[in-house]
Amino acid sequence: MTTLPVPSAAARVADVQRITTETQIRVRVDLDGSGRARLDTGIGFFDHMLDQIARHGLIDLEVECRGDLHIDGHHTVEDVGITFGQAVARAVGDKRGIRRYGHAYVPLDEALSRVVVDFSGRPGLHLDVRFTAGMIGQFDTQLVHEFFQGFVNHAGVTLHIDNLKGHNAHHQCETIFKAFARALRAALERDPRLGDAVPSTKGSL
Repeated sequence: MTTLPVPSAAARVADVQRITTETQIRVRVDLDGSGRARLDTGIGFFDHMLDQIARHGLIDLEVECRGDLHIDGHHTVEDVGITFGQAVARAVGDKRGIRRYGHAYVPLDEALSRVVVDFSGRPGLHLDVRFTAGMIGQFDTQLVHEFFQGFVNHAGVTLHIDNLKGHNAHHQCETIFKAFARALRAALERDPRLGDAVPSTKGSL
C-alpha cells in the first residue's frame, strides 16, 4: 500500500520591503498565523480592510507604509497591494501541497460579495463592483481595483471579485475584503490528500 508523503511543515513566512520615491513599505506575512495584524498605512479605512484579510484569512499580517498622502492615496494603496502580493508569493513558494483554489460568499446586512481565487501562476483580475459612493472616509473606492491589480500581478493568481448586492459602500467594500480573505485561506490551506504534490496536471504552477 502506497502512503502519500506528508506535506511540508516548513514555515510559510515572508518579509518584503518596497522603497520608491512615492512609498516606503514593509510587509510581513505568516500564512499559517492566527489572524494577528499590525497595520499603519496612514489611511484608516484601508487599515480596516487589511485587518479583514488578516482576521478572516488567518494570516498574521504586518504592514508599515509611508506614502505621499499629501497627493492622494493611490500610490499607498497600489504599492501595498504589490508588496503584499510579493510577500504571499514568496511565502507560498512552489505551491506544493496547497488546495490552489478557494472561493467564498460573504454577506454584511444588505451587501453580498463573491470572491474566487486560483493560485495558477497566471495574473488575472476580473472585478465587477459598482460602488454607491466614491469615498469611504479618506479611502477612494476606485483604489480597490488598484490594490487587487497590484496583488494579482505580483502573487501570480487569477482573482474574480463580484459584489452581488449592496447599497452601502462601506458594506460593499467590507464584504469584498472578507470574501477575499476567506477564499485566500481556502486556497492556501494544505491538502493532506495531495501530500507534497503540486496541484496541477502540468507538475508546476
